[in-house]
Amino acid sequence: MAARTSAKAVDQDKGAAPLPSADELLGYYREMLLIRRFEEKAGQLYGMGLIGGFCHLYIGQEAVAVGIQHALKQGDSVITGYRDHGHMLVCGMDPRRVMAELTGRVTGYSKGKGGSMHMFAPAQGFYGGHGIVGAQIPLGTGLAFAHRYRGDGGICVAYMGDGAVNQGQVYESFNMAALWKLPVLYVIENNRYAMGTAQARAAAGRRLCDRGEAYGIPGHQVDGMDVIAVHAKAQELVEQVRNGQGPVILEAMTYRYRGHSMSDPAKYRTKEEVQEMRERHDPIENLRRVMAEHGLAQEDAFKRIDKEIRDIVNEAARFAQDSPEPDPAELWTDVLVEA
Repeated sequence: MAARTSAKAVDQDKGAAPLPSADELLGYYREMLLIRRFEEKAGQLYGMGLIGGFCHLYIGQEAVAVGIQHALKQGDSVITGYRDHGHMLVCGMDPRRVMAELTGRVTGYSKGKGGSMHMFAPAQGFYGGHGIVGAQIPLGTGLAFAHRYRGDGGICVAYMGDGAVNQGQVYESFNMAALWKLPVLYVIENNRYAMGTAQARAAAGRRLCDRGEAYGIPGHQVDGMDVIAVHAKAQELVEQVRNGQGPVILEAMTYRYRGHSMSDPAKYRTKEEVQEMRERHDPIENLRRVMAEHGLAQEDAFKRIDKEIRDIVNEAARFAQDSPEPDPAELWTDVLVEA
């Protein structure tokens, strides 16, 4: 089924976002490419039977996490759903330990017990990875409450998909966040299809970001395939949230190239639609083109980054496969926290 709108046909603010410096753009390029290559390798390892359970790849959506993360500060919190590998990497988590967790090894962030959907790194401000649809939103709202209670100046960015927006717990969270003016930026990564149903068939209303209107929460849309636009809008909204103006919703219009999970053949959309998105809206290729057109990077810089990223990802895969599996006794650890 064809989608209702294209990634470019969104209600964005007037005027183009200012062009960041060459160093900043190369940083965006490097991080998006790291996510892309990492996810491709994860897909390969899944096919080899080295990753068990569910595995949801972030390929195509890289500009969202990268653009938003660069608007945050040390001490801020990030929480998301199960399509989470990209967020982990852009939060600064070690690709080797992320891959080790995916493959169920003891060197992973959750000692090999969490897998793709459940790993945490509080030192990097990352609080999951949650497998229940929408469950991260009340938790993210709680993280925002903790920031306010402690007075540490931090905010929480709570990511969700377009399918999660229809969950009741999301609106309970909106209500409390608005009531207490909590420092939280809710990000809807609208990749159009939730698990496999087109948004037009499952969600009433024109824009998902308007779902907070009843609570007085402002909503904004941005082209989630354009990392420059995402970063510019995120900077604006993060400042509002940090300055005590309460919660804000940002809907990033994006697209996933693969199925919902590795077991999804994605027959609910046409090959032509996917091909058009890859050819005309790919966030990595478009950023590369912008840099080249403005003389901000030469081909040798791209090749150098490409090689560096491939080396990092290959090393992550080797590290994971060389790491031992957890001892069966680990089943009884990390179950309860003694307080």
